[in-house]
Amino acid sequence: MQLDPETHQLKAIVLAGDRTKADSLINHTSAGSKAMIDLDGTPMVKRVLNSLRASRVVGQIRLAGPEASEVATDAELQQWIDSGEIHWSAPGESPSSSAYAAMQGLQPEDSVLLTTADHPLLTPEIVDAFGRQSLADDVDVAVGLAPYALIAETYPGIRKTVLHFSDGDFCGCNLFAFITPEGRRAAKFWRRIEQERKKPLVVIGLLGWWAVIRYRLGLLSLEEALAKLSKRLGLRIRAVILPYANAAIDVDSIADLVLVKGALEKAAAEDA
Repeated sequence: MQLDPETHQLKAIVLAGDRTKADSLINHTSAGSKAMIDLDGTPMVKRVLNSLRASRVVGQIRLAGPEASEVATDAELQQWIDSGEIHWSAPGESPSSSAYAAMQGLQPEDSVLLTTADHPLLTPEIVDAFGRQSLADDVDVAVGLAPYALIAETYPGIRKTVLHFSDGDFCGCNLFAFITPEGRRAAKFWRRIEQERKKPLVVIGLLGWWAVIRYRLGLLSLEEALAKLSKRLGLRIRAVILPYANAAIDVDSIADLVLVKGALEKAAAEDA
């Protein structure tokens, strides 16, 4: 379904639940949940929400998590929810179950942009670039990726899960678009691979043993991999390659947190 990005908006879902309360990041900070970790005076999830609120391509915003007690620790976030600007729901048992539950509150024809609370360097510009391209493409599902070379150049020494294809190396951006009602079926597939998201070979293995061999030999292209996945799921899936290193920066570790704080300090100094 090719839609006009100038007139059509996406409904955004932000996943903000915790995989476990034993998360080293939570224990490293004074926050009661990962989403509410303070970054220069602003909880991480609010940075994501502010970028979505400022985006031209996003309409309604739904927040899945954190727990109500955590939301209440930030008066402004609570006010957004109480006023109906942000639609909040309790987190599910996993990110995929949270996403599935949040989508049930939308109309079947609604196009959905899905992201996560641990994406504090997300900007309205990144959101709009991903959203506009996703709507313009004639696809059911779009997945945001960024070139690894760009990320490594911007953040030397960074440790990321890298997808190695014959036409380039890429990193995920925690940005997904489910454009059509059929596209939401991909969320069920996500539930199957959720625990293996950091293991590219396991995910590629779902495409068949020949795909694994070609991937290991550096012969499998990104386009071929997506074509195989599209055929397997009966959906049209395409990647949106984003020219922004920050699109691929999430906070999964203490090292990530230090990196993000440094990036925010640098940006603040440049703006001063």
